[in-house]
Amino acid sequence: MTSTSSPHFFSLSNKFEFPISTSNPRLNHDKIFSSFSFRNIHTPYKFISSHPKPRFYLSQSHRCHLSLNDSSSIDPIEEEGKTITTNPDVQVQSCTWNWRDYSIRYQVSGNTGPALVLIHGFGANSDHWRKNIPVLAKSHRVYAIDLIGYGYSDKPNPCEFGDKSFYTFETWASQINEFCTDVIKDEAFFICNSIGGLVGLQAAVMEPQICKGIVLLNISLRMLHIKKQPWFGRPFIRSFQNLLRNTSVGKFFFETVATPQSVKNILCQCYHDTSQVTDELVEKILLPGLEPGAVDVFLEFICYSDGPLPEELLPQVKCPVLVGWGDKDPWEPIDLGRAYGDFDTVEDFVVLSDVGHCPQDEAPQLVNPLVELFVARHAPTKASASAV
Repeated sequence: MTSTSSPHFFSLSNKFEFPISTSNPRLNHDKIFSSFSFRNIHTPYKFISSHPKPRFYLSQSHRCHLSLNDSSSIDPIEEEGKTITTNPDVQVQSCTWNWRDYSIRYQVSGNTGPALVLIHGFGANSDHWRKNIPVLAKSHRVYAIDLIGYGYSDKPNPCEFGDKSFYTFETWASQINEFCTDVIKDEAFFICNSIGGLVGLQAAVMEPQICKGIVLLNISLRMLHIKKQPWFGRPFIRSFQNLLRNTSVGKFFFETVATPQSVKNILCQCYHDTSQVTDELVEKILLPGLEPGAVDVFLEFICYSDGPLPEELLPQVKCPVLVGWGDKDPWEPIDLGRAYGDFDTVEDFVVLSDVGHCPQDEAPQLVNPLVELFVARHAPTKASASAV
């Protein structure tokens, strides 16, 4: 199958179908994609010729489109008779880690394979990965962490730190790196959503020896960053931030959004498939936000318009990066996000068709195998190595 005149598909199992496409002359795809294992399915890919950077198009029907120009082609080879099986014995444990005298909640599952650290976005917590942890744990050691200030981790009052900001990407990056050192005791892949992507990138820049690779799912563009505002508007932004942080206006605003209906309305904005916005999801997001100290963290972060931008961190990252983007994200438009696919460190840009801002929860049937393929490519298991 070498023609590129029409879309091509190949099946990894009777449940998932994916295409592979390629598009970056800066990458040696014979080395990157030569072969890897999808759980118990050995799927080698033979590249007939080089081409620029890989582009995937994944849709909710579990298919994706192979996009190649006329000078390139790919031979997918499917191994017959293999299926993905579920494992009812996978257990997810909720644990506590003492970090710098703060209590940090994390969830863990799986006892074999590469380590994955799942990093949530703004206002969320490790429960936002509840559809991913047990699936990925079948062949990985999976850790989902509540960043300090979120979920059921401690929420120190930012006023305790004086003029020095505490809730920054540097703080959270240090938390992730020290978690890998103290708890995982190994290198890890970072799987990130929204602002969690900034955390993962910052961590990889600060301690490059820890991170093996990063998956960025609808990373925050940080459109409210001070550098992205016109010079004449910056004083007004600062004044508004001070109003929220230092007066009762901010707490009143928080009280209006920290209700079940408000949370549901917000989630329905960023989820394309609103049927995925269930009462369970609303509860998982809302309840930790009602914990003592949550309002101060909320206001501190929405007033945080400094710090790094993705386009500043990506050139500094030494590990491979895959960017996945739900094309129906109203908050982080894909037309702006596509630019991240042009960075040298980004080897794949994956379009998640008809998916919103939180692909891992809205479309886990797309995200879970995508993560598995990326990790297998860069940390082949013993099974896949022996099969080659």
